[in-house]
Amino acid sequence: MSDNPYRVGERNPDVAAPTAFTPDPFKRAKPPQPLQFEVNLVAEAQSKQQKTGTVSVNIPGFSPLKLYCDEQPPVGDDQAPPPLAYFCAGIGFCLMTHLTDIYTARKIEITSLRLEQRVRFATNLSHMRELGHATTGQTELVETHVLIDSPEPREKIQELLDEAEGACMAHFALRNPIPWSTRLVQNGDETVNRSGNGAP
Repeated sequence: MSDNPYRVGERNPDVAAPTAFTPDPFKRAKPPQPLQFEVNLVAEAQSKQQKTGTVSVNIPGFSPLKLYCDEQPPVGDDQAPPPLAYFCAGIGFCLMTHLTDIYTARKIEITSLRLEQRVRFATNLSHMRELGHATTGQTELVETHVLIDSPEPREKIQELLDEAEGACMAHFALRNPIPWSTRLVQNGDETVNRSGNGAP
């Protein structure tokens, strides 16, 4: 067994079981209404920066997943990917899912498909906090390169990308203000409840 274990994830026997909200059951949609589903996460802090999380997609057929998360030394032990690695991978993989689904359904001939992506972040975490400033961070750029080899006409491949970007829920969240809310519960008492972008 390695002295330096590195874990990403594994199937979990149980679905995520939140206590702060009740997950919605999956309901099949009748066309033309959209299929609505949710992904639920319950995460817990471990030692230092180690975290575990159970993720469940409420669509039947998806196994619950246990994910591991960590940071680099000295704040963490580099035993798992950092949170932003999952975030960035999710953006890219979601778009690739829609690209492959659409070209398969439309019988578009693709020889190879590769996605390369750069996401740039900024934070003062490493220095300003030591000087007494609040920690801040932001996402500055999401740059996606879709590299396709195909004998199909250019217009057809451009239409493929257009449809995939329009179908990708991760890219929708990047490009549009979406409702959000945050609650803080300390010792059983709600102390913060804020929301924005039209959240209920």
